[in-house]
Amino acid sequence: MLETLSKNKIKWIKSLRLKKNRNASDVFVVEGQKMVEELIRFYPEYIEFICTSGAVPKFNGLIYLTDEKTIKECTSLSTPSHHIAIVKKPTFKPNAAKFVLALDEIQDPGNLGTIIRTADWFGVDQIVCSKGTVDLYNPKVVQSTMGSMFRIPILYVDLVNYLKQTDLNIYGAMLEGENIYDLNLKKEAVIVIGNEGNGISKEVQAVVQESVHIPNFGKAESLNASVASAILLSEFRRRS
Repeated sequence: MLETLSKNKIKWIKSLRLKKNRNASDVFVVEGQKMVEELIRFYPEYIEFICTSGAVPKFNGLIYLTDEKTIKECTSLSTPSHHIAIVKKPTFKPNAAKFVLALDEIQDPGNLGTIIRTADWFGVDQIVCSKGTVDLYNPKVVQSTMGSMFRIPILYVDLVNYLKQTDLNIYGAMLEGENIYDLNLKKEAVIVIGNEGNGISKEVQAVVQESVHIPNFGKAESLNASVASAILLSEFRRRS
């Protein structure tokens, strides 16, 4: 069904840039032709409606036709896409995960999105985030995941309590940890990645069973959190 986008609807879409409005509506915005087409193909039940200023996508639900000027009003991207979808938040429940990535106070939206995409690549069963981690539905996070956020369960939890209750082996990425390349890594594991500036909090460190470190061979002070996640996940998959 095709309709014209009203001024009130435009205002509402723009309001979803704020977390409080996303929480109130229980929806968020997905932008970009590739991501919208993936939603239509694999997760059409999540889509509330689609706005387009280009070719009309093949979707059985509600589609709003508009122009490029209006799309620019709605978008949070510097280079607007022709497709915007308003999407229901997925419902994730704890599962019997054996390979888990835990994120402690990750703040940068781009980092979180890239970490989620990387975790999807390496077949992580579940991601658990501390409650202080940046919102999953932040527009920059959504774009950075490139659709992976729909393929992997992502939960916001009291991270200390979660780690105390798990039966999995808990590894924490720390500068003072053991060389990751020298360890006998366990297959059933939680890998904890800390805040970009401060690392893993003291409260979480207290429940980490084994600290691990990616050795440096150059002079850089530290690794980006998403890069560190990729290296650790790759090493666990390779050797466990």
